[in-house]
Formats: sequence, C-alpha cells, structure tokens
Amino acid sequence: MNEFEVNCVTKPNRYSTHDHITHIGNNTQNWCMTRETAIARIEAKTEAYFTLDRVSGKKAYIGVVREAGKVPYLRTYADGKWNNNLLEQAECSNCKVVA
Repeated sequence: MNEFEVNCVTKPNRYSTHDHITHIGNNTQNWCMTRETAIARIEAKTEAYFTLDRVSGKKAYIGVVREAGKVPYLRTYADGKWNNNLLEQAECSNCKVVA
C-alpha cells in the first residue's frame, strides 16, 4: 500500500469548529484531493495518508470516522487515540486536485 504525507487541508471556514475538511493534500508536492476521494482510497486499503508530528517526527495516520446520522469525516489516529492533527496543518494552496 502506498503512503502519502498530508501537510495541508482545506475547510470552507478555516476557523470554524463545525465545518468539515473538504480537501487534504501536500503543498510541497503540489497535490490535493477531496475528502470523498481520500475516504474511498482509505477504506479500499489502496492508500494510506498521514501527518508528521513536527516535534517527534512520528506519523499520525488518517482514518475515517463514521457516526450515525453524520457524514463520514477524516481524523488522525496516533498513540492509540483519535486526535486533531489534521486541523493543525497549513491551508492547501495552488494544489492540483487528483481524482
């Protein structure tokens, strides 16, 4: 399975705690994809995505969270816990959307 580092995200309102991430990507490698594409690839187990902790260098893998009555969303999982590492990433800019 291929693994890709995610270092940027896009949300409709960057500072809203209620808006979901719409895209994940990598500003250095100039790519991004929709949340739906990432969810499909993660659940098909064809690709894995992760963020890197800036201090420790540890990977936090991105998983799909499904809650009853809600749209599935992306969240990181590290050290046995769901966390918000994705929200700490930079805003995606000038990325090429991959399908």
